[in-house]
Amino acid sequence: MIKNSIPLLILFLLFSSITLAGEVYGTLREGGKAVTKGIKVEIVTPKKTYTTVTDTYGSYSLYVLENGKCTLKAYYKNQTPTFELHAYDKSTRYDMSLESKDGKYLLKRK
Repeated sequence: MIKNSIPLLILFLLFSSITLAGEVYGTLREGGKAVTKGIKVEIVTPKKTYTTVTDTYGSYSLYVLENGKCTLKAYYKNQTPTFELHAYDKSTRYDMSLESKDGKYLLKRK
């Protein structure tokens, strides 16, 4: 009986942690156009770093387990501009614009 319960308990714990995670998603654009596919995007929290890459449309999506203040990083043209954001239990959209000022990229929310 206990042997049969262990796989079920593991599945429950796996899926319950996913449902408690909040999705952080959006797009990265430069000059009004989507960035290329494969741009690395990170969300850095006090406990963990979550990593993904942009798709063909410059979109990204990450599930963040912690709530609160965190940092979004985009690895773009040998630079790493950052933006402070908040992660929540629910999905939150952050459409971002990469803007160049004095040769340095900045991330700004659209």
